[in-house]
Amino acid sequence: MANTLRLISGTLTLDIELNDGPTAQAVWDALPIESRASTWGDEIYFSIPVKLEQEANARAEAAVGDVAYWAPGSAFCVFFGRTPASSDDTPVAASPVNHMGAVRGDATVLRAVRDGDPVRLERL
Repeated sequence: MANTLRLISGTLTLDIELNDGPTAQAVWDALPIESRASTWGDEIYFSIPVKLEQEANARAEAAVGDVAYWAPGSAFCVFFGRTPASSDDTPVAASPVNHMGAVRGDATVLRAVRDGDPVRLERL
């Protein structure tokens, strides 16, 4: 059964359904996590205290609402639109990421999050 976590930044809350993979489990086991957001186009990402390798099925392509782990930066990533690597409105990560779940609801509310904003991940 998949786990659900909540991302909180200021008054914004977003629920995320994790898949059953090893990356999702490692993140779940590390919760709660507090960090500061960075933005890259319509993606927020932030460092988390989880050190994992890139999975064999990692890919840069994403869908709006996808949640992933970027191994080079030990970062939790949420995609909600076009990124600097995109050739259209489809999100593309800077390099392959471990996909680990998806946002429940409208991920575009993350446009309100700015560089440096505090973020928190907690179990729901």
